[in-house]
Amino acid sequence: MSHVRPLLAPSEPLDAFDALTSALEDPRPHPTEAALRQLGASVMTELLDLVLGTALEDHVGPFAESLLGGVHGGVQRLERAGDRARDDLARAVRDFDGSEVADVDLQALRQTLDATAVAQRALEHIRDAAAEAYAVATGEAWTPWRGGLRATSATAAVIDGRAALQARQDRRQAANDPGAAVVVFRASPRAEGPQDASRIFDALNWAKATWPDMSLAITGAPGGERLAQRWAAQKQVRLVLARPDFARDGRAAPFRANDLLMALQPVCVLALSCSLDRPDLDPKPFGPVLNLIDQAQRAGVRCVRLRAKAAPA
Repeated sequence: MSHVRPLLAPSEPLDAFDALTSALEDPRPHPTEAALRQLGASVMTELLDLVLGTALEDHVGPFAESLLGGVHGGVQRLERAGDRARDDLARAVRDFDGSEVADVDLQALRQTLDATAVAQRALEHIRDAAAEAYAVATGEAWTPWRGGLRATSATAAVIDGRAALQARQDRRQAANDPGAAVVVFRASPRAEGPQDASRIFDALNWAKATWPDMSLAITGAPGGERLAQRWAAQKQVRLVLARPDFARDGRAAPFRANDLLMALQPVCVLALSCSLDRPDLDPKPFGPVLNLIDQAQRAGVRCVRLRAKAAPA
């Protein structure tokens, strides 16, 4: 079955990826965004169908995340190639002397940058569809261990070359900018029962209603923060991961992660220091959560501590 891009009917609108590929003016066809996403979902589904229900089921995470990590590594490789092409274009724009030779070279560099951006976007579609299939099948939201999730593109010619460089820089900054409304959430690793999940989702839904354009900042720890990560994936809320660096900071790493969370200047901190379902298994408040609460209070940041719902009278 062919997955090359079919010719569009005159009345059929271009989607974002089609518009990007059409701008290349490459006579060879490109796969459609739908075909790329189908490929990503199919590959992940094949893997999960093979592993789930077998003796390997307990290790489905490493299997699926290795696949996703490999594809994401390809995205990062293309991004680095785009960075090199951008630098070459920047030098050509800076040294442009108005000659026909220089203009031809500039156009070729622009085409290289554009083609690399299209390849990166295509691989991102494959990765994202595979990650969605993994989340639907397992309830786990995948995020890369290193790097972020962003896309690139550029335009053409001398003046357009400058615009391309600025546009690419603006897009990269926008992809990394968490926005003005960062909501920080930390929870005990044992806070993963039904009541914990209910209170966490209630708190996050309240935050989303209060700050519709919020970003959610967590450390990615197991337990309650994993529940929050799933919520962010379902609600399509930007996720900021401040992972503890145990190799560098040792036992202080969870507290150093709090420093990074607070440096994001959050509008609100949500905290769950003990499991609400099994307080007998989690009798002592989780130290890093208490530390975050203390930092928020000292900084004058609104802090909401999640508690059990009051029993009906």
